[in-house]
Amino acid sequence: MAETSTTSYTADHAPGSLITQDGQMQWAGLLMGPGTPFTIDRAGLTGWEDLPEYDSSDADRPTGHGAWPGARYAKPRKVGGTVWMLPAAGASLETVRVLRQAMNLGDEERWLAVRLHGEVLAVRARISQRVLPADRVYATQGAAKASVQWTATDPRRYLVGEQTAIVPAPEPESGLIWSPTTGLTWPLDWGQAANSGDAGAENTGSAPTHPVITFRGPCGTPSVTERTTRRRLRYAIDLTSGDELVVDTLAGTVTLNGTASRRHTATPDSSPEELFAFEPGRAELSFRPDSSAPGSVMTVRWRSAEW
Repeated sequence: MAETSTTSYTADHAPGSLITQDGQMQWAGLLMGPGTPFTIDRAGLTGWEDLPEYDSSDADRPTGHGAWPGARYAKPRKVGGTVWMLPAAGASLETVRVLRQAMNLGDEERWLAVRLHGEVLAVRARISQRVLPADRVYATQGAAKASVQWTATDPRRYLVGEQTAIVPAPEPESGLIWSPTTGLTWPLDWGQAANSGDAGAENTGSAPTHPVITFRGPCGTPSVTERTTRRRLRYAIDLTSGDELVVDTLAGTVTLNGTASRRHTATPDSSPEELFAFEPGRAELSFRPDSSAPGSVMTVRWRSAEW
């Protein structure tokens, strides 16, 4: 194994970018599974295909049997597994150093991706446990059996392909054409709008997913409505040409030009950002600024999510 810098293993690579076959998993810049010095034990992973634990707001009925059903919110997902470290001859120290570098006690979440049956799913996670016994086999041969656990604060697993919808601001129809000689002719033709301001967003998974929405000026009071749930995001702010207002609905942030928070500009009829999510299926979006000029556009980015 060639010597590689620490950052190559701790860098937050695109999810699944190193994976080439079923049974492999990628943690940040470290590839594990078939074809690597880090083989996943035949017992596989725990917590990957399981439903996460959850908190429930069910309320017991004070004068009857059972309870009133309330909301349920998933807790962080814990993913565990055993990884066999099987270094090539003479590479024991280098291999264990790679393991130390990749599986450290870091604060930043990184992508953990797993490929099974041709499907790659990924979570944002941190290492929460690494147990590597320094037994006789490790001391004499360099092979070791490491128990590893990751904790994902967002328990949803995401498809690695990010989807994008680009929605220009709506434009009015050209209207009826009046002729001084014939007047209006039947059937009436109102013309077609070059841009309707509407778009669809497909979440093919089983869990709701939170999009990142960018409004680009020139436009005033940009807003987006999901027509099925009637949830709306609307901000009392004027965006000039080149201005970008980025709404991260998972983080609950609203940022102007990458620096200034503008969450306080949300109008009274605007939903909390954290509640604006795409349920499984198709979401129907409408971009409706109060005013706009050519170049005004809304960009929506999301990944389908699975429990």
